[in-house]
Amino acid sequence: MGDNVDGHRVDRAKSGLLTQHFTILTGAAILVLAGAGASYADDDPDIDAGTCKVQVSKFCVGVGVGDETGGGGQAGGSQGGGSSGTKQECRYTKVEPKPPAEHLAWKGRDPKKHDMYFRECSLDGPVDPDGFIVVPEGQAPVPQVDPQELAQRAVDSMTLLGPDVVSPRAGGRYTVGVPMWLWVGQGATTYGPNVASASAGGVTVTATAKVLKIVWAMGDGSSVMCGDPGTPYQASDGMAQSPTCGHVYSTTSAGAPNGKYPVTATSTWTINWQGGGQAGQLTEVRQTNVQVAIGELQVVR
Repeated sequence: MGDNVDGHRVDRAKSGLLTQHFTILTGAAILVLAGAGASYADDDPDIDAGTCKVQVSKFCVGVGVGDETGGGGQAGGSQGGGSSGTKQECRYTKVEPKPPAEHLAWKGRDPKKHDMYFRECSLDGPVDPDGFIVVPEGQAPVPQVDPQELAQRAVDSMTLLGPDVVSPRAGGRYTVGVPMWLWVGQGATTYGPNVASASAGGVTVTATAKVLKIVWAMGDGSSVMCGDPGTPYQASDGMAQSPTCGHVYSTTSAGAPNGKYPVTATSTWTINWQGGGQAGQLTEVRQTNVQVAIGELQVVR
C-alpha cells in the first residue's frame, strides 16, 4: 500500500520502520534537506522556514551527502548487478540530526557512538530504498556489493576464448568415408580450468571456469557433441574412429562455398563461483570457425 506525497510514493510496506517517531518516505527518492545544519529540538522542524522540505517527525533526512562519486568525505556509492549488464547504483545518506536512541533503526546501538545512514539503490530504474545502516561514529558504511556482479567481473578478466581447434586443420587433407578425429588444445583461456578473483567493498569472489562441452557443426548438416577435448590421432591408429570425438563425411565439399565445409566448434563454459557468503554458477559460450576440404578417395589402377 502507498500514498503520494508531493509526487513521491510512500511505500509503507517496504520500509517496515513506521513508528511514532518518524515516517520513511520511499519511492523516487527521499526529498532533499534544504539546510544541512538542521538541529534537533523538542518541537517539529519548521517546514515553512525551510529547515526541511518534508517533516520526518522530529528529525530531517538529508540527501546529497554521499553519492556515487564518494565526494565530500562521505560514504561513496557502489555499482552492482548481474551478468545481464544492468548496473545497480547505491548511495548512503547520513541521517542528521540523529533519531531518538529508542528508535528501532538503531538496533540497540548507542547513538552517541554510532552514525546512521540511509541506503538507497536503483537498478536502471526507480530508486529502491533498502533501509538504514548503523556504523561506528566517524566511519563510512561499506558499500553493499553483489557477489554475482563480482563473479562476472572475474569471468571478464579471464579472457575466455573459443576452442583451440587442433583437428581438423584448415590445411589438412581429408577424405570421404575416412574417420576424422576431432580434438582441441587445453589452454587456460580455451578449455580451462581458469581461475580468477574480483574484489570490492571488502568482498572477494573467486570463479573457476572450465569447458563443459563442445558442439561441432560439421558443415554438412550434421553435428557432434563432445564432453571432452577429444583424443589426439596417432599414426598407429590407422583407419580407426576416434574413441571420444569424431566424424565421418559421406559427401565431398566440392559443392560447398569455396569448396570447403565451414566447421564451427562451440564451447560451453561453466563457471562456479563463491564469495561474500554466496555461491553460484555462470555460463559463457565461445566459438571457433575453420574451413576444411573433403575430397574423394582416389583409386590408383
